Amino acid sequence: MASGSWTLEIESSVEASRLFRAAALDWHSLAPKVVPEIVVSGAVLEGDGAVGSVRQLNFSPALPFGYVKERLDFVDVDKFECKQTLFEGGHIGTKLETATSHFKFEPASGGGCVLKVVTTYKLLPGVEDDQSETVKSKETVTGIIKAAEAYLVANPDAYV
Repeated sequence: MASGSWTLEIESSVEASRLFRAAALDWHSLAPKVVPEIVVSGAVLEGDGAVGSVRQLNFSPALPFGYVKERLDFVDVDKFECKQTLFEGGHIGTKLETATSHFKFEPASGGGCVLKVVTTYKLLPGVEDDQSETVKSKETVTGIIKAAEAYLVANPDAYV
């Protein structure tokens, strides 16, 4: 089975603490408000947002799959960092055996931040590593962060 990974850095004018809370910890609630053309609903299925919590995001027909379920494996609210594992939906079971993403929101000079994303995955036997999927994934993550950023800029009292 082939394994792979990709990395991404996104600069934002929003403080690390706010963007972390909005785009990482509360994305299941915020996404349907800021990208309803992609995410139609989201919910925490198990837990309270701490390690071990499970959430589900339900997508519009804009995506090639209807939903994903992800588990929060690690969270450090003081360092604005989390890691999650996709375990159902998406391409799990069709193209991927496993997929994890690590998000670290690092404060930057001037009050903004830099988000560093590392995603690792294991392909199912016989599946070729498709770099166009990596490009789409990076574009999706960038779009998510920029949508959250726009919301936070427009709503300076949100997620403070």
